[in-house]
Amino acid sequence: MEHILGKDNSAISVTVIDDDLNIVRYIGIVLKKMGLQVNEYTDPEKGLKAITEEAADIVICDLTMPEMSGLDLLKKIKQISPATDVVIVTGFADKNTAIQALKFGAFDFFEKPIDSGQLKETIKRTLRYRAVVHERDKLAEQLSILSEQEAKKWGIGSFVGKSKQIRKVIDAVRKVTASTSASVLITGESGTGKELVARAIHFGSKRSSYPFVPINCPGIPADLAESILFGHIKGSFTGALSDKQGVFSQANNGTLFLDEIGDMSLAIQTKILRVLEDGVIVPVGSNKSTKVDVRIVAATNANLKEKISSGSFRKDLYYRLACFTIEMPSLKDRNEDVILLARHFAETIAAEMGYKSPKFSDEAVEILKRHNYPGNVRELRNVIERALIESNCTEIKPKHINFSLSDSSTEETELAEQAAEVRHEQPFNIRDTEKGLVRRAMEKANGNVSEAARLLGINRTKLYRKLAALDLPQKKHS
Repeated sequence: MEHILGKDNSAISVTVIDDDLNIVRYIGIVLKKMGLQVNEYTDPEKGLKAITEEAADIVICDLTMPEMSGLDLLKKIKQISPATDVVIVTGFADKNTAIQALKFGAFDFFEKPIDSGQLKETIKRTLRYRAVVHERDKLAEQLSILSEQEAKKWGIGSFVGKSKQIRKVIDAVRKVTASTSASVLITGESGTGKELVARAIHFGSKRSSYPFVPINCPGIPADLAESILFGHIKGSFTGALSDKQGVFSQANNGTLFLDEIGDMSLAIQTKILRVLEDGVIVPVGSNKSTKVDVRIVAATNANLKEKISSGSFRKDLYYRLACFTIEMPSLKDRNEDVILLARHFAETIAAEMGYKSPKFSDEAVEILKRHNYPGNVRELRNVIERALIESNCTEIKPKHINFSLSDSSTEETELAEQAAEVRHEQPFNIRDTEKGLVRRAMEKANGNVSEAARLLGINRTKLYRKLAALDLPQKKHS
């Protein structure tokens, strides 16, 4: 048995596809003497099916076959398994077509009649190339780890991924943390991690020792908006039993995160614009202005330029907020991060549950890669958490992965349906039961709205609306 590059070749699989049985057998004999695993097929459809079920490291295929041309087979292999290296076997008359095959992704080719020495050299060259690629990928992974370690220094250690898209976000956060006052607008679909970016900006800046105050704009009741934002003094309205700070004062010297600002009324937009311009607030019922030093980080899943065109968002406020803009990529656009994120979630959630991080079966990995994640990172986290429960934190297999339960933006009846899981023979009030369920989730999450929303299986915006509708505080008071 030969050892190429000083290593055992038995773990390397080669699939040989040629309509000539004698050629298939001959190539197989040569490769087996090299210590390689060999699978032999005279039917390209059967060979392709085998590669679909289990990817080969190398495929050797004839360029001219009656059932399927070598070029067509090459294209299909590259679609199914891009990492597989394809070597073309060609006759002298097909040399131009073989060169064309290289353009479609073939690694190399050799001519008939087959010479065992030439065949061996081609395979050795292919294996050397694969070894270089493997080392390159290992280096890339090490660089990714170093980059994440550096990210922690900047307050962005919670970001997981090596895609160009997430690296671009990390670079943008690093740049914006160099400024202590510039406003930032974060855009992107729900569930992409906009609040995580906002926290990273705050904790990576010189304001990190001061408060980070998040507020969900759609969850602010219209009649209490000024009080929540700017505070009020005792007796300024019915129920104002004492002076109370608004979120601008709470965030003084720190960062105020205005989530889903695109849903804020024009009247409140005007008042926020005034604070950004003047740096002062006036509490409800007071005639005294108070100076505040607050960095504003806003987020939206809406197209604010379209809202400006329709007259539902102020153009001057947009330009005040968008001193620096960060666009969050959807998870389907950073598919290479899916498994890194899945393993990260599995490790952290399993640790919370007191277990070691489970393994993922190869089939489970493929299923997770293929899903398009309309709910983005939030959806993936929910899927992994449910899979951990289903698998008892052992190996996660396809049967443990359920995407049908992962959509966190279902009908408004969702909470009431969960609340109705009480003994049906006892009379109950839906609103009271729902209120109790939400209160318990907030208590379990220690007042953290994002965590409570995750426990309830709904998104944060919906929970803010529920808290307002059920007259519950938006955060725990000590």
